Amino acid sequence: MAGVGGPELAVAVADAGALGMLGTPLGTSTAFAAMLMDTVRRTSGVLGVNFLVPFLDRDAVSIASSTVRLVEFFYGEPDGSLVSLVHDAGALAAWQIGSPGEAKAAVDVGCDLVVAQGVEAGGHVRSQVGLLPLLDAVIDAVGVPVVAAGGIGSARGVAAVLAAGADAARIGTRFLATVEANIHPQYQQALIEAGVEDTVLTTTFSVGWPGAPHRVLRSCVEAVAASTDENVGEVRTPDGSSSAIPLRSPLPPTRETTGSIAVMAHYAGQSVGGIDQILRAADVVQELAAGTRGLGRPSDALPQRQPR
Repeated sequence: MAGVGGPELAVAVADAGALGMLGTPLGTSTAFAAMLMDTVRRTSGVLGVNFLVPFLDRDAVSIASSTVRLVEFFYGEPDGSLVSLVHDAGALAAWQIGSPGEAKAAVDVGCDLVVAQGVEAGGHVRSQVGLLPLLDAVIDAVGVPVVAAGGIGSARGVAAVLAAGADAARIGTRFLATVEANIHPQYQQALIEAGVEDTVLTTTFSVGWPGAPHRVLRSCVEAVAASTDENVGEVRTPDGSSSAIPLRSPLPPTRETTGSIAVMAHYAGQSVGGIDQILRAADVVQELAAGTRGLGRPSDALPQRQPR
């Protein structure tokens, strides 16, 4: 959740006993390093960083690998040189995948775990099939821990994927509706008002990332179709300047975003229908953890890797 899943949310999730994941924000690797070190100092919990391969900065990967426990890659073919970069700094390497073949490729290049993302997921989507059949096939295909992702937003959902054999559950959309998420209030309200049938898989928001499918709220796609504006707003960058947001930009609206919020990318998975209020992230973690009781899952499913 690059941008909206910032340090405040990651720290709150980590403090609550779950894995707090950071997306890589816009800006230089120097700014990223400062942000990451500040985030690490704020929690004694476990943190990870997710990198989108099409926009990868290897310097940032090196920084993350020497700072957090888990470095994850998404939306690109598994790359052994990236995995080695992570391992050489002592971190765990993960790849978010959308098929059994991609999962096998990730393990072949040395990944310590894979994240199986079903088509129900919000944001950019790699898979073309539902989570449960994908999970079943991936678990059969690889011998590393498998994290389930896509459409999971309740304790029942967590229980379901753990019972199906997943080692952990990845939650995205539910954490957008938290106090700590760096998300525009209008976007949060749209999540609360949305029902289970109100998302759509589309390529509407593909400026700078052509052809990449993503799941968003149907309302923002309809708003784009009715808009004639070239630019729809601005967002403050880490160095304090402002950057224009073109129509159909993949950037979601954060607290720092101004303009026509309704026509910006409102990423949401199919679990969005279960969101009816804004909660603290710690309360969401506690609620979701109820799904693990009695299933014999350890509190820490990550494998171990010692720094070199």
